[in-house]
Amino acid sequence: MEHEDELSPAESLALIEGQRAELRRRRGVRPELILFAWGLAYLLGFGGWYLALRGVVPAALAGVALGVLGAIALVLPIVLGVRASRGMRGPSRTVGAMYGSAWGLAFAANSVVQSALQQQLMPSWEVSSLMWASSSLMVTGLMYLAGAMLWRDVSQYLLGAWMLASAAGSVLVGVPGNFLVLAFAGGGGMLALSAYYVIRR
Repeated sequence: MEHEDELSPAESLALIEGQRAELRRRRGVRPELILFAWGLAYLLGFGGWYLALRGVVPAALAGVALGVLGAIALVLPIVLGVRASRGMRGPSRTVGAMYGSAWGLAFAANSVVQSALQQQLMPSWEVSSLMWASSSLMVTGLMYLAGAMLWRDVSQYLLGAWMLASAAGSVLVGVPGNFLVLAFAGGGGMLALSAYYVIRR
């Protein structure tokens, strides 16, 4: 005879799954928050630059908006990543650390390459804008593709492919249309995936 305070197998499994879900909630990186922060930075920051070039808003306001929102988007994944790594051991922690540092390495290398090319070639402001925008989207797209393959996330893979297409599109439309591509295609893509993650939860 079972004691009244003993759990059935189904109740035990439900308890275990509940604890796992709570652990994911407490320690999860929450990709929807990171994507929302970056999507908002792209949408308002680069959208503001487009409006500034059209004379609708001051350029200083667009620069401040992009700087502040970009800084928040940069800090947020670091904070969430540190929180998520607490208590983690083994391959999962190693993979997470390698992937997270790869973002910084990729953007640092891109910054060096773009800065060197502009010093040597002395392009116009329009060409410089196209170079920075397209290369940044290319790096972002490739990193999302890599993350998708690591975690077998089809939605993240689609976002990476979308970013690569947006990078090509930003060059084809020229200036100032490239800022619209950054705002609505780049930022919009990240906001759409953020919304998908929220709905899937």
